[in-house]
Amino acid sequence: MAAHLKKRVYEEFSKVVQLPQEEAPAKKLRLTKPSKSAALHIDLCKASNPTDALQYLLHFARSSVEAESVEGVVRILLEHYYKEQDNSVRLKIASLIGLLSKTQNFNPESILDDTLNTFNTEKSHQVLAQLLDTLLVIGTQLPESLIVRHRLIEVAYKHLSDTYFGVRNKCLQLLGCLGNVDTPLNKDGQGLVPAVIGGSAPGVSGGVCVRDAQSLISDYFADQDPRVRTAAIKAMLQLHERGLKIQQTIYDQACQLLCDDYEQVRSAAVQMVWVLSQLYPESIVPIPSSNEQVRLVDDSFGKISHMVSDGSWVVRVQAAKTLGNMLQVSPHFLEQTLDKKLMSDLRRKRTAHERAKELYASGEFSSGRKWADDAPKEKVDTSAVNLIASGACGAFVHGLEDEMYEVRIAAVDALSALAQSSASFAEKCLDFLVDMFNDEIEEVRLQSIHVLRQISTNITLREDQLDTVLAVLEDSSRDIREALHELLCFTNVSTKECIQLALLELLKNLTKYPTDRNSVWKCLKFLGCRHPTLVLPLVPELLSTHPYFHTPEPDMDDPAYIAVLVLVFNAAQSCPTMTALFSDHTFRHYTYLRDSLSHLVPPLRLPGRTQAPGVSGIEGSGSVESAQLFLQQSLSRISTIHNLQDPGAQDLLNFTIRDLQRLGELQTELAGAADFSATYLRCQLLLTKALQEKLWTMAVPLCLKHNAMATAAAKQMLEETYKLEFLYSGLENRQVATIHHVRLQAKALQLVLTARTRRGVEPLISVCEKFLQEVESFQRLFVVELPHLQESFVGKLLDLSPKLSACKPGELVKILQTTLRQSGFLNLQLPKQVQRASATIIEPTGESDNPLRFTSGLVVALDIDATLEHVQDPHNTVKVQVLYPDGQYHVIQPKPGDFRSPGPHRHRLITQVYLSHSAWTEACQIEVRLLLAYSSSRLCKAVWSDSSTEGLQPAEGATEGTIPFGKPVKVFIMPKPARR
Repeated sequence: MAAHLKKRVYEEFSKVVQLPQEEAPAKKLRLTKPSKSAALHIDLCKASNPTDALQYLLHFARSSVEAESVEGVVRILLEHYYKEQDNSVRLKIASLIGLLSKTQNFNPESILDDTLNTFNTEKSHQVLAQLLDTLLVIGTQLPESLIVRHRLIEVAYKHLSDTYFGVRNKCLQLLGCLGNVDTPLNKDGQGLVPAVIGGSAPGVSGGVCVRDAQSLISDYFADQDPRVRTAAIKAMLQLHERGLKIQQTIYDQACQLLCDDYEQVRSAAVQMVWVLSQLYPESIVPIPSSNEQVRLVDDSFGKISHMVSDGSWVVRVQAAKTLGNMLQVSPHFLEQTLDKKLMSDLRRKRTAHERAKELYASGEFSSGRKWADDAPKEKVDTSAVNLIASGACGAFVHGLEDEMYEVRIAAVDALSALAQSSASFAEKCLDFLVDMFNDEIEEVRLQSIHVLRQISTNITLREDQLDTVLAVLEDSSRDIREALHELLCFTNVSTKECIQLALLELLKNLTKYPTDRNSVWKCLKFLGCRHPTLVLPLVPELLSTHPYFHTPEPDMDDPAYIAVLVLVFNAAQSCPTMTALFSDHTFRHYTYLRDSLSHLVPPLRLPGRTQAPGVSGIEGSGSVESAQLFLQQSLSRISTIHNLQDPGAQDLLNFTIRDLQRLGELQTELAGAADFSATYLRCQLLLTKALQEKLWTMAVPLCLKHNAMATAAAKQMLEETYKLEFLYSGLENRQVATIHHVRLQAKALQLVLTARTRRGVEPLISVCEKFLQEVESFQRLFVVELPHLQESFVGKLLDLSPKLSACKPGELVKILQTTLRQSGFLNLQLPKQVQRASATIIEPTGESDNPLRFTSGLVVALDIDATLEHVQDPHNTVKVQVLYPDGQYHVIQPKPGDFRSPGPHRHRLITQVYLSHSAWTEACQIEVRLLLAYSSSRLCKAVWSDSSTEGLQPAEGATEGTIPFGKPVKVFIMPKPARR
């Protein structure tokens, strides 16, 4: 009995003891990062000399610091700052404080007082300059805090009298970057209300107003150190960029700085003079030692033109660039820059009446006893009585003949800007630009061709000028030749001899460089369109026709003959009488070329023949509007579908897709929008077919064929969504949300099909978790567009989101299957402009039957020439794929230098692909095509900030792939066995 009682007491005691042990809450672990400030403090305390301290500071500068640790780190740095005697260590600490103040999500105002206190004890000029630079960094981080700006400006004003140029530079930079620019100004540039930019300073009562700030900075235009003079000019320019209107009184000081001994001062002074010429262009300024007055913009133009002859090529480049921005200058001043002869020997010629009046006023008359005793008594200083600065006379001539090619390029660019604003000046500078075609530097030649192309609408080339231009066709650079072809497309010529000369030289170019074929044909197309009346008298000679005798029929495989026909047929479009000069075989050749080269040969109305193919009723000004209306009507008709399972939905989708595809073929302006809409509707059609009732009511073994069709449809939908997202440009956020909605439907369909064909729950768990993550990603990514998606598939899933996260995989599959079949049709809202990325491979053509032979095991280069339209960032996205007959393929990334941009939204890819293979018994075809690489993580990075993407990794964020765009080209190659 005692033993039994003892046992019961022991059991009860055990329960009492174990009860709190079971209910005790588990201990929570908190992970903290080691303190940066503590580690830095330990390192700095270990430093035994300044060298070690610098090493620790340099090592610390390479590590990242969190925003919450910045303030503590700065305290440690400042603590060591006051203890340190070495200037270099204090300099590095001051630099680190400025670097730390740039930390994201950190407010640098918390360390401002501590930083300002360092100025009280600092004696080193270099460290003071670095501390001022740190204050500048802090001030730029707090642009809205007026009190902070006032305190910083006060410090800058206090140290402006420092003997070290670096301190004065930083003070002037602080004045320029942080000075107040909110004072209203009147027409004269005077401040109506003085706005304080700094607090009280020694010698200043109440503060410094904006007007005083300008005069304060302008005082340092005459500083003894040229670096300070440069900083003062740049500080004034900084005030101008921030909205302060600079006073006109500074103009004389800026003009004096144009003669400074230091090139950086002269370069900055050129900018200052230009700024004042734009602020006060119509102000009248006197010419020194003369009674004449000129506009300020004309006076500044003459002074800046004088700098084109400066001794420093940096200043010459700056002056030449600046001249191109002075569009308000008077025409006679502008035209004088192309003439080296000085005007009237730079002297003002007085009339006889003025000379007689002056003699009468002086009381002296000629006695006749001395030769020329009636001549004016004063001596004329030719350098002081300029009507226009001597440098402006022939300024562009000097610039175009400069020894430095950078100056020549700047002068060419300036001529382009001024010629586009003045037709008369464009005609006068034509000879100078044409002469630049013979420059020794390729970049200068290319730039001069581009400039002449920009002003070609205002000029007409003479025969001697055209002869100089066409000489460039001998250039070995392909870029130069193609740029010249582009120039000839938009140039007017004066006589039929010019047309004949241009055709002869282009045919020589075609013979010497066969790869220029398409560029030459395009050039002749535009030449014929622009000069039909000049081509007309040349037709019998060009086509080798005779009024009485039959001539032999030329070979249609000759590129030169095709070039002549392209010129003639395009001229005949605007000259109906030209077709009477054609022979019978010319009409046959026209029909052939119209079918094979429709982009080069226009439709013609031939006598006694039916209307040429391609002339349809949709051409005209109203065709685009009618096609746009048809597109909108087609999409509105589709909007009547409320559910994908409605009867007749598939037929309506089929008919609309067919109509949109045809519309894209007929109207190139709407091809992008039509193709985009057709592809989206094709995705909806695939989803409709995959959700047929018999697929979901039958058992899996009895419906394997339909399961395979649904799986293929889901895969094709995914591919089409990536094409919709990355192959089209101009999409808005709403269209991107619609594309991601379709992609989510395709992935839901894949999940349902996976559940029907696989057994077991474990494989479904990971797939279901991945899908739920994608739904969450969609919600975060397109939170603004969610109100438009309420009745859609995603809208219904989001309503059920609490239930989805808690249900089992089988229940989730059933919910997805039901939601897919019951979800409404999401209408497509087109943006204003949608363009489809396209690629056309020009070379190789794939028409040659002669194989490209090379020794097996070695490499052979295949030239690739392709035109890209509406491709965004082609340098990183466009790749070349080579597919061999045995199934192997190579993907090549072209170099950035292989891309050129001849026009807006257009790129040209000229590269080489190296091929290699083992020996073949006979020649086979390889396939060359262009691919567009994409990465769906780019959109996530653009929408989410860095902080939000750390914890969120959407499943589609890692999706990368390529999309083929453009027709592939097949090339015969023949690897031969190596000879032994």
